[in-house]
Amino acid sequence: MRILHCLRAPVGGLFRHVLDLAEEQAKRGHDVGILADSNAEDRLTSSKFAAIEPKLTLGIARIPMRRQPGLGDLAAVRAVRRHASKLDLDVLHGHGAKGGAYARLAALSIRDRSIKTFYTPHGGSLNLKPGAEQRVLMLVERGLEKVTTGLIFESAYAARTYRARISADGAPQRVIPNGLRPSDFVAATPASNATDVLFVGELRDLKGVDVLLEALAELDERGITATIVGSGPDEAKFRALTSSLGLDGRVRFTGALPIRDAFALGRIMVVPSRAESFPYVVLEAAAAELPLIATNVGGIPEIVAGTDTGLIAPGNVQELALALTAALDAPDLAKARAARLKSAVAQKFTVAAMTDAVLDFYAAPSPKAVPAAYSVPALHDRRG
Repeated sequence: MRILHCLRAPVGGLFRHVLDLAEEQAKRGHDVGILADSNAEDRLTSSKFAAIEPKLTLGIARIPMRRQPGLGDLAAVRAVRRHASKLDLDVLHGHGAKGGAYARLAALSIRDRSIKTFYTPHGGSLNLKPGAEQRVLMLVERGLEKVTTGLIFESAYAARTYRARISADGAPQRVIPNGLRPSDFVAATPASNATDVLFVGELRDLKGVDVLLEALAELDERGITATIVGSGPDEAKFRALTSSLGLDGRVRFTGALPIRDAFALGRIMVVPSRAESFPYVVLEAAAAELPLIATNVGGIPEIVAGTDTGLIAPGNVQELALALTAALDAPDLAKARAARLKSAVAQKFTVAAMTDAVLDFYAAPSPKAVPAAYSVPALHDRRG
């Protein structure tokens, strides 16, 4: 097949998913390309694109894509259509709210209507707070369902949320969880300057960095140290909060780093998110055998299901402080629990299984005929 992946921001877990999927598809003999925003980027993006570009026969293209809705979206859709029209595609797969909208709107105006369009939200519009922007995007999502061959969700949580907010009936849907490569399953070794606690992710309110900082302040007498890895729109606010809480000597901000480099900088991974879909950082931390404290949101319960790794409530400073205290007071128990979680994740979440399921969905004469790739009791096939 000839496959083009369209996404806006080439950063974070969504970007990792596209890179892994595109590389594995190319390895299986498919012609694959990537189309992404030319503005959104961190210092790791260029090196990641450089590494994968030789493997993609349809290449990598970059065009301007704005985060906020506006007139620039019309120009972006035209640019996606022009690029896609040259490639004689079988599949145009949009990722994230913007990538999904651009891909499906562009496919509408391409004369060859045999192109299949797939959409993976990756949280995106599903994580928006109620308000005018959310209402508009929900209407857009409902309209675009009519030109969607198939919807792919990385978690049962995301599928349920989509059905509740956008459509209970429409395009065929499948839950296909994110996967890891064999090389991910190597235990992290703490560096000599590793801190007690580690956060890795985009620095924005949704990720709950403020909750972590306030929990550290609650445990001030213990002098717990932390490393915050990542960049994002709320970085200045989190730095200011660090100072106001008197944590400057115990919390360091490193900016974005390769994930394996980041894992060496802390002994306990904390994921204090207020909302998530199916975060790669939880999978990756589990594969690296890092003791994990995470919130009970989104698809995170699906990752730890069947293990003794507990989850805490989002936004609860006291509960996070108690979890930190327990992990620090009993490090051997925390490490043993991390080893068991690693084993469970290795059995369930692989790039190979993820790619098999996605390609199967692409190739089906009627996607409704494809069995679900991942079963969750609360998720039912739309045929009843």
